Amino acid sequence: MGLISRTLKVTAAGTVASIGVFFGATRNDVFQPMDTTDPIFQSPFFKKFNPNNNPTLHDVCVRRIELSKIEPSLLEKKGKLVEAFCAGVWGGMGYMAQRAYLARKYQGPETANNLWERKDLLKNSYEVGTLITDHFEVLEKTDETIIVRCGDTPDTAMCEEGVAEFKLKSCFYQGEGKAEVSPMGPVLTWLHQQYTKLWLETAILKNCVK
Repeated sequence: MGLISRTLKVTAAGTVASIGVFFGATRNDVFQPMDTTDPIFQSPFFKKFNPNNNPTLHDVCVRRIELSKIEPSLLEKKGKLVEAFCAGVWGGMGYMAQRAYLARKYQGPETANNLWERKDLLKNSYEVGTLITDHFEVLEKTDETIIVRCGDTPDTAMCEEGVAEFKLKSCFYQGEGKAEVSPMGPVLTWLHQQYTKLWLETAILKNCVK
């Protein structure tokens, strides 16, 4: 019993340490207000896929990085940084568990035209129409924004302040039928926000900084 007790204590201590590392690593990720004036709500895609204007759960998580810390090659041509950020979102550690789960359920001959392997996700340029792990599709791409259906909206913009601003913007809703309430309760909303921060940090650290 003593060995089991010590093992449980070590496991608990390790879990607490991991939680501390996570919140320390994501302390600079900030959620900003996102109201109905946001372009995502005015887009033809939102109106097409949410025809009944059902309630949404939406947020935008922001991380600012000094340009001196960004990989120089990503600043040489407009659009390269947002491509790298998007590749980091889907090919980074933050999406690893979900990607493995979707691969077990859906990867096969009928989804061979999707991006599945990490190496492919990390090098793709994410043009319109790109399919990701059977559940995501690139709807729109500009030099500053890539919009993905059934996923997040990676968005990055350069500022004259000498920083790059990375954003993961989310908007969830029930696309079919009529709904009266938000698609997620308080607990799921909080968990979603932590997952968003994990995606944001791992995407930047893996693919965008020196």
